[in-house]
Parts: sequence; C-alpha cells; structure tokens
Amino acid sequence: MDFSNCNIGYGITGSFCTFAKARKEIQKLKDMGANIIPIFSFNAQNCNTRFGNATEYVDGICAIAENEGIKTIPEAEPIGPNNFLDIMVIAPCTGNTAAKLCNGITDTPVLMAAKAHMRNGKPLVIAISTNDALGIGFQNIGKLMNMKNIYFVPFGQDNYKSKPNSMIAQMELIPDTIEMALKGKQIQPVILREEI
Repeated sequence: MDFSNCNIGYGITGSFCTFAKARKEIQKLKDMGANIIPIFSFNAQNCNTRFGNATEYVDGICAIAENEGIKTIPEAEPIGPNNFLDIMVIAPCTGNTAAKLCNGITDTPVLMAAKAHMRNGKPLVIAISTNDALGIGFQNIGKLMNMKNIYFVPFGQDNYKSKPNSMIAQMELIPDTIEMALKGKQIQPVILREEI
C-alpha cells in the first residue's frame, strides 16, 4: 500500500493497554508514506498508567509522525473548515469515545476532530477497544456501524473466558481498513471469530 498522498488524522483515546499496538501501526503508516496528524484525547495526554508515561508516549508518537499533533479542542476544530484530512482513524477507540461519538458529544480533541472531519463527508475509521463491547456498549457500536462514512477495523473478543464482554480491534488491519474505507467499502469480515 502506498499512502504517500494521504493525510491521515490519527486519534488516540485512553485504552492504555493497546497503546503499544497503536504506536506500531502509526509507524507502519508513516513507512507507507502517509502524512500523520496525531490527535490525542485528554486522558491519552495526561494519564500515567502501568502501561507507560503519558508524556513520553505522546512525544514518541509526535516524533514518529514528525508532527506536533493536536492536543486541544480549539486546535481540532479547524479540521472541518480547512478540510485537510483525507481520512481519520480513532485507534484505540474506547467505549466512552464511541458512546459520545454516536451521540454527538465533542468534549475531547479526538471527538472534535472526528466531528469536524465528518462534516466534510470523508471516511472515519474506528478501532474499537472496550471491556463492555458486548454489554452496554454494544448499542453504540451498532449505531456507529449504521452511520454514513464510518468504517470499523475488524474486531473480536480478546479474552472471552475472564472478560466475556470485551472486544478489541485487530490493529494490524488498520492499513487494510484505511485502504478499503478510502474506496467507500467496509473491510470484511468485520467481526472476528478467533481470539485476538
């Protein structure tokens, strides 16, 4: 795949356990020639967890992208009127972000960026990562799947024995999902049967 003429907004929300996978995919997209504009939720920017230091992670992503990124709601809003993204990805996309997205709530930089981008009728790719995907969050995933210009990275249960409601996107399929979404198509199958 060649993304050398593609401006990709890459939103990162607070599913900290998938941060390392997201970083790997950002590097892959960069290696494929994409111009990456990182966009960080407030939690992604500020929460230090057992998975790493927030500031180090944000700085590392910006270094890979060779772009300072978008870290505030006012910085995200011009994505709409300036219309400079070809596609936007939210990976990982938490259940909280998915719930707010399908209800039009824009209280983080990632959500504002998604709203601003979608007003231009361009594709938004979601890589879900939530412990309640098969619980209360399932209705939100269903709503988003039925919205115009929204595409999902294929996802499945990541630990059905101890977390039966949890589902995570197969992050390594982000480039393939982007390629299909740019053609207006949902990559299939979108629900994976095997454990990720």
